[in-house]
Amino acid sequence: MSDLHTNHTPTPRNEQSSSTHAASAEAPRAPLSKRRRWAALSVLTASLLVITMDMTILNIALPEMAAELHPTSSQQLWIIDVYSLVLAGLLVSFAAIADRWGRKRMLLLGYTIFGASSLLVLFATNAESVIAIRAILGIGGAMIMPITLSLIRVIFTSARERATALAIWAAVSGLGAAFGPLIGGVLLEHFSWHAAFLVNVPLMAIGVIAGILILPESRVAHPGRWDFIAAALSLVGMTLLVWAIKTFGKEASVLVPEAIVAFVAGAGLLVWFVLRCLRSDAPLLDLGLFRNRVFSAGTIAALGSTFAMMAALLLIAQWLQLVDGASPVEAGVRLFPIAITGALASLAAPAVARRIGARAVLSGGLGLAGLGMLLIGVQPGTLSLLTVIIGLCLVGAGTGSLAIASAMIMHGSPEEKAGNAGAIEETSYELGAVLGVAILGSISALLYRTEFMGASVLTGIDRTLATQAEESLGAAVSIAAELNLPELGQQAGVAFTHAMQSTGIAGGIIMFAVAVAVFVTTPKGTDVSEASH
Repeated sequence: MSDLHTNHTPTPRNEQSSSTHAASAEAPRAPLSKRRRWAALSVLTASLLVITMDMTILNIALPEMAAELHPTSSQQLWIIDVYSLVLAGLLVSFAAIADRWGRKRMLLLGYTIFGASSLLVLFATNAESVIAIRAILGIGGAMIMPITLSLIRVIFTSARERATALAIWAAVSGLGAAFGPLIGGVLLEHFSWHAAFLVNVPLMAIGVIAGILILPESRVAHPGRWDFIAAALSLVGMTLLVWAIKTFGKEASVLVPEAIVAFVAGAGLLVWFVLRCLRSDAPLLDLGLFRNRVFSAGTIAALGSTFAMMAALLLIAQWLQLVDGASPVEAGVRLFPIAITGALASLAAPAVARRIGARAVLSGGLGLAGLGMLLIGVQPGTLSLLTVIIGLCLVGAGTGSLAIASAMIMHGSPEEKAGNAGAIEETSYELGAVLGVAILGSISALLYRTEFMGASVLTGIDRTLATQAEESLGAAVSIAAELNLPELGQQAGVAFTHAMQSTGIAGGIIMFAVAVAVFVTTPKGTDVSEASH
């Protein structure tokens, strides 16, 4: 079992190479065998599948959970949001701790926390306990997500193999998000809402055992002192910022006093964090990675693409159920094409990139995704399910190129900075999604409200109910069923569809802009299958 462990010692380098801090990197005594490398990848991607499934499975379980625990509307929001708040705040700190303590140790601890906290749902008797469990799940997720990436960077020393491994990682990530609603629907047909949590327990137990046997240990030999102040700044600053942005989005307004205070405070703390890292000889997060154009281009793609498409995808999921009439499981099935095309495109991306270049694949893929969003947005007349599915297939095929973005981020960072690179990539995806839902989602809500307020059917119902119907499509559909007013639901659906299409157009234009930015930033001739220099 000697090939399971890497013992990193400083290796002689020339003066120029030492400027990249490579002397502090770990150098394995012997590389892992090919069989061991791909077995390790299977462990890492299987755990990623569980994490991404868990992000979407809760959406299916929430109605039954609410019926049993009777949470307030505020508590329901916290059940959904607390996971991402904790995750975003801890990504940087846990990646830095893993560099020092051991990446394998951190990952296995994350598996254990994720599985154990899922088991605690058996004792959850109120909304507060579920919120606490979701927060602990966020802690486990923050230990897992960036470490899977950093271990792939360490295990796969061949750039070509690493590009393929990251393509598989990206494909599994997309499939997990799609499988979540389907598995959630099947579980809830036979079991209570607790099953949405308990399904994690055996899977994480298997992950711990397999990780102990297969994964190599990896740490940085001389990472420098631990900066407690920077860790606190990143935790509090990112949590406040993400919470403020989410609040702006939910209220569809920036005139929320507590959110304004949180946003200003969070932004100020993060500026302080950045300045502290830039001035430190051993920064908690090495922002010097952004000097590498390949790394920067990959990060722009991760942040910009999720910003552009996340709100539209959430709106489409609502449209399928509330306008097109699909059940939650049926909606999951209809969303599956985006996962399948995305997974296939992810797997094909490295081979295509070797032929036409990473720059062309990534920017071209983002452009294709933008075209899919525009297709949904510009269809005249009544929006059809066929158009939506075709558009989603184009989005999936295009965003499959984000496998190249992951490869570029890891390609543009030295091995000893793998933890930093993984944290930056995951933070980019998380922040992009939060910003997209808050900003583009708020614009969609405003457009829906503006159009629907003028609906003639609203004049004949109670003003309180009319106001509720104007706030959301879900409320309008529910009120229409209660009052037996199908015209109310129909007119709300039309207004929602128009708002969703406008959001799709805006997201498509943004995606095109991101594609151009990536093309301009990526150096010509970039090849993520060749060793970095």
